[in-house]
Amino acid sequence: MTTHNLLLLPGDGIGPEVAREVEKILDFLRREGVAGFEVERDLVGGAAIDASGRPVTDETVARAAAADAVLFGSVGGPKWDRVRYELRPEAGLLRLRKDLGLFANLRPAICFPALADSSSLKRDLVEGLDILIVRELTGGVYFGEPKEIVTLESGDKRAVDTQIYTTGEIDRIARVAFDLARKRRNKVSSAEKRNVMKSGVLWHEVVSRVHAADFADVELEHVLADNCAMQLVRRPKQYDVIVTDNLFGDILSDVAAMLTGSLGMLPSASLGAEDPTTGRRAALYEPVHGSAPDIAGQGLANPCAMIGSLAMAMRYSLGLGEIADKLEAAVATVLADGVRTADIARRGANAVGTTEMGDAVLAALRASLR
Repeated sequence: MTTHNLLLLPGDGIGPEVAREVEKILDFLRREGVAGFEVERDLVGGAAIDASGRPVTDETVARAAAADAVLFGSVGGPKWDRVRYELRPEAGLLRLRKDLGLFANLRPAICFPALADSSSLKRDLVEGLDILIVRELTGGVYFGEPKEIVTLESGDKRAVDTQIYTTGEIDRIARVAFDLARKRRNKVSSAEKRNVMKSGVLWHEVVSRVHAADFADVELEHVLADNCAMQLVRRPKQYDVIVTDNLFGDILSDVAAMLTGSLGMLPSASLGAEDPTTGRRAALYEPVHGSAPDIAGQGLANPCAMIGSLAMAMRYSLGLGEIADKLEAAVATVLADGVRTADIARRGANAVGTTEMGDAVLAALRASLR
């Protein structure tokens, strides 16, 4: 039995709580002989700042690079609002993305049938929704230089963030999107702002060229990012795979996430380039939700997004696609049975806590393996 080496970075806020539910599933699969897992824990974000003065250490980054996959909880909270910008908890996650070369962020937005009424949109607009947003993760305005605030001679201040993309960065994320679309409904929507941004002009040009050269069998449409946001609210099921840059991907994926009823339900994967020799990719998997400091430590958090992130790790990094399917089906079963945490509970209905939801998913998984 192959042993998979995982690095667990619970982080801050509700991160440690939802991470515990993933650990229970890994322990169960190990005991059942389904797969072997060696899990190492480490600190990131505010927890790492408290311990070392830095949001992530060099040693932690090295462990992440050596792991088969990284499971990440969440970072941040008001406790660290006054630390220097360069040392904020989120800088730990940004460094992991950059140093590991995690350029492709996959954020599915799937509306489980049992949660269609929890969406802010009408049931007929979201029932059966299955969108995958492919976000470029290591370029663009979040990493471009100069990035600064300077004081002018007048005494006013000027803030600068720089949007930079190269042909190679756009080419590789486009190929990820087209490859994934071939396994889905064979449609890619490329979102940018070529009407006002030079980076959008280049994005449009490169995506079009990659499509014509190697993916002509995939349907491609170009859409302005602001119109894409509007269409996600107007008629979201028109989309299959949306590929976009770092900034617009951050925004559009949160819009898509809320269509499903709760941020607490949605996982994500961040993947690096495939090693030509080993076929291995650096990879980090995390729930879409943040650290939710307002409910941290109260046992109220929904662990399903973290559990879904584990399923994505099994599918994309560990070669355990069948177990990933069963784990996702277990979540769907629990929801269909009416088990809900507070974020997805019907008005007036009793909600379960983090541990109870995790136990319910584990019980459904156990039943599927018998």
